[in-house]
Amino acid sequence: MKPSEIRDKHEEELLALEKELRDQLVKLGVARATQRLKNTAQLGKIKRDIARIKTIQRERALGIGAAT
Repeated sequence: MKPSEIRDKHEEELLALEKELRDQLVKLGVARATQRLKNTAQLGKIKRDIARIKTIQRERALGIGAAT
C-alpha cells in the first residue's frame, strides 16, 4: 500500500486497517509456525504497511506533513 493511499484515509479507517493487518500478521505467523506458509514475503509487506500507518498517525499527531 502506498503512503499516499494511507494519507487519504480518515483516522477511524486507519485504525480499522491497522487492526485488520495485525490480524493477518498473526494468522500468517501461525501458518509459518505450522509450515503452511508458502509466500514468506507477505510477512514483511504487512509489517511495512503497519509501520507506514503508524508513521502517518504520528505525523498527524505532531502536525507534520502536507496540510490537506
